[in-house]
Amino acid sequence: METTYDTQWGYHWFRGHVAPLTGPEGRVVGVAGAALEITESKRLEAQLLHSRKIKGLGRLAGGIAHDFNNLLTSILGNAELAFLKIGNSGGPSQEIGAIKDAGLRAARLTRQLLAFGRKQVLQPRILDLNAVVRDFEQILRRTIGEHIEFRTVLDPELGRVRADRGQLDQILMNLSVNALDAMAKGGVLTIQTCNVTVDGKRAARNPGLAEGPYVSRAVMDTGSGMDDVTQSKLFEPFFTTKDVGQGTGLGLLSVYGIVQQSGGSIDVMSAPGRGSDFEVVLPRIGGDPEPESSTRILSIKDPARGSETMLVAEDDASILQLVTAILKRAGYQVLPARDGVEALEISRSHAAPIHLLLTGVAMPRMAGPELARKLVELRPSSRILYMSGYTDDGLAQHGVLERGVLLLEKPFSPESLAAQVRRALDRPV
Repeated sequence: METTYDTQWGYHWFRGHVAPLTGPEGRVVGVAGAALEITESKRLEAQLLHSRKIKGLGRLAGGIAHDFNNLLTSILGNAELAFLKIGNSGGPSQEIGAIKDAGLRAARLTRQLLAFGRKQVLQPRILDLNAVVRDFEQILRRTIGEHIEFRTVLDPELGRVRADRGQLDQILMNLSVNALDAMAKGGVLTIQTCNVTVDGKRAARNPGLAEGPYVSRAVMDTGSGMDDVTQSKLFEPFFTTKDVGQGTGLGLLSVYGIVQQSGGSIDVMSAPGRGSDFEVVLPRIGGDPEPESSTRILSIKDPARGSETMLVAEDDASILQLVTAILKRAGYQVLPARDGVEALEISRSHAAPIHLLLTGVAMPRMAGPELARKLVELRPSSRILYMSGYTDDGLAQHGVLERGVLLLEKPFSPESLAAQVRRALDRPV
C-alpha cells in the first residue's frame, strides 16, 4: 500500500504494510503496521521517467529536424537565388521574400527541436558570461517597453565557462521572453551572474550534475509566477501556458536540452504572484576568453569572390544542385559528386588542383570524414569544409565539434556558404 500526504514542505510518499492483531478468541483487537518514507525514490523515479521520455522524443525530434534542415536549405537557398535574379523590383520579389521569411521561421523551429533533442553541433570556446550578458542587454533594452525595469547584477570576479556562444544567447532570449510574458502589466527583469559551488545535495537533485565549481546565471522576474503543477510540467515536450497559436512549447525545452548538453543544470523557483527565478549553472573553468573567429561575411554579389576549384560531395540531389549553382555564380569551378565514392573517383581522374572539398557528413557508400581523410592522402594541400546540422552523423564527439574542423551548418544561405568557403580557402594548410 502506498499513500501520500501534504505538508507545508510539499508532498511526502510512504509505503506501508498493515496486519490485524487478534485476541485469544480470534477477534481483531487492533492493527499493527510499518511505513517507510519513499519520497526520495519517487522523485528519482519521476526524474528517470522524464529523462527517458525526453531522450526518446529527442531522437525523434532530431531525426525530423535533420531531414527538415535539408529541405529548408534547398527552399531558402533557391529563394535567395531567385531573388537575386529578379532583383528588388516588386511583384514576384515580394512573394519570394514571404517564402524566405517563412523558411527562416521554420529554421528557428528546427533549431529548437535540435536543442531539445541535444542534437546540435556545439562549437564551444572559453567565454566571459558577463560579456555575453552585456551584449544581450544592448539588444533587450531596445525591445522592452517602458513598463519593464531591466537590471543586471554581474559578479566582477566571475569565472569562465566553455560553451557555444550562440546557445548561450538562445538561453538568455528564451528565458527573457518568458519573463516578459509573465509581466504584461509591468515589473522588474533581472539578470544576475555569480560563482557557485555545487555540493552533494544539489548534485543529487540534478541527475548528471557533478559536484564542483560552477558559474551561475539567473533570469528573475516579478511577474505572475507559477504554481507547483505548472512548474512540474515546464520541461515537458510542447507544454505551454500561452494561448493556442501563441507558443510552441519548445522554448524552455530547448533551454533544458542546451543546458544538459553543456554539462550544466537549470533550477526553477516560483510561486503564484511572487515571480519566477530561472537559474542556469555551467561548469567553471580557468583561462582567458577566446575571441570569435574573424570571418569576413561575403555577399554572393561581391565581384571578388574566387576562382578556385571545388569538389562538392552531397547525396541530396537538391542540395548538390543548389550548392553547385551558388558556387558557380560566385566564380568557382565546381566538380559535383553524388556521394563519397564518386567524389574520390573524380579526384583521382582530375589532373588540375582541387583547392577545397565541400562534403556532407552522413552519405551512403562513404561518409564525409572518410572521404576527407582519403582525399587529403591524395591531395595534401586540399582544404576541407563539412556541411551538416546534426550531431549523430559522426562528425562531432558527444555533440562537440573537434578543434580545427570547419562546419557549415544547415540550413545555410548563399552568403553564409560563400563566407565559409572563403574562410576555409584562406586557412593555412
